[in-house]
Amino acid sequence: MLRIIGKPTSINVRKVLWTCVELDLPFAREDWNEAHAPLNPNRMVPVLVDGDFVLWESNTICRYLCARAQEQALLPAGAQQRARVEQWMDWQATELNNAWRYAFMALVRASPAHADPAQIAAGVANWNRHVGILDAQLAATGAYVAGERFTLADVVIGLSLNRWSMTPMERPDYPHVAAYLQRLAARPGYRAWCANGVP
Repeated sequence: MLRIIGKPTSINVRKVLWTCVELDLPFAREDWNEAHAPLNPNRMVPVLVDGDFVLWESNTICRYLCARAQEQALLPAGAQQRARVEQWMDWQATELNNAWRYAFMALVRASPAHADPAQIAAGVANWNRHVGILDAQLAATGAYVAGERFTLADVVIGLSLNRWSMTPMERPDYPHVAAYLQRLAARPGYRAWCANGVP
C-alpha cells in the first residue's frame, strides 16, 4: 500500500490525498516525524513511499500517481493537452503560491514575521489579481482550468482557491471562480480533503 507522509493540514499533502481519491488508490497516511528525515533532504512534506521507491515534491507525486495508475483523464497523454495541464500546475506552484504567501501567513497563521500592513495589503492585492487570471481562464473554458474536463490542474488550483476563499480578507466578486468551486465541491476528493473536511 502507498504511504503518504505529512499532516492533512498541509495544502501540498492534500494535493496528493485528493489525487489518490480521484484515482481510487488505497493509501495509509502518517504524520511526519524525525524518523522520516532521511526520506527527504528538505525535511518537508509530502513524501510518498511506494515499496522501496521514495518521492517528494507534491506536483511530481501527483504526476507519478497518474502514471502509476495509467490514468490519462487527469493527466492526458497527448503532448499539447498534457502541457496545458502542467502549465497550470506549474503556475500554481510558482506564481500563485508566491502571490498569497505573505498575506496568508499574516491573516491566517498570525505570524509575527509577517505583520507589515503595507506588505499584507500588497499581498492581498496580488493574490486577488492572480485569482482574476483564473476567473478569466474559467470564463474562457466554461468548465475547468485546462479545458472542458477535470484534470490534475484542478486539484492543485482548487486547493489554492479554497485557501483564498477561506482567508479573512477583502475579495472581488469572481463569478466564474465561484461557480467553479461549486463544481469542485461535488467531487468526493474535494469534500474529503480540500478544506480539511469542511466543504
